[in-house]
Amino acid sequence: MKTRQVSVLFPFFHRKRKEEHIFAPMGGEVTPIEDVPDPIFSKKMIGDGVAIRPIEGRVVSPFDGEVIQIFPTKHAIGLRGESGLEILIHIGLETASLEGKGFETIVQAGDTVKKGDPLIRFNLEFIKANAADTITAIIITNGELVKSLEKSTGVEAVAGQTEIMRACL
Repeated sequence: MKTRQVSVLFPFFHRKRKEEHIFAPMGGEVTPIEDVPDPIFSKKMIGDGVAIRPIEGRVVSPFDGEVIQIFPTKHAIGLRGESGLEILIHIGLETASLEGKGFETIVQAGDTVKKGDPLIRFNLEFIKANAADTITAIIITNGELVKSLEKSTGVEAVAGQTEIMRACL
């Protein structure tokens, strides 16, 4: 009598894990989120992630996905990757009070984007002069999906090219 192995009885053993590779949305030094001088970010109240001290005034898409939200003050944008992972890119600290001055959005909510596509332009010198800080938080907002998260900090990132996080879902 021949025996047959049936793996469909235990599909959870063969389930492929999804990964989302998150690339730098701007050029600059990648720092730990715990170093952001605002407890909302440093204490991970919104979620885990990293921060970048920008050296340029542009934000590009960190992965292929969809724009799910642009704040009316243009200082932050929410994206959903193909894996379902959602991130928030928050440019600077206390930048909402600028009421959109110094920011220009290039995309709209609902737009499909590819890694490296331009999302927002901002006047870095204006932000330096008028906001509390230019440090930009890149936060995973639906972290309950994440099984493991690898972060690259202490590196000088190139927008759209340097992988800053890898999330396994």
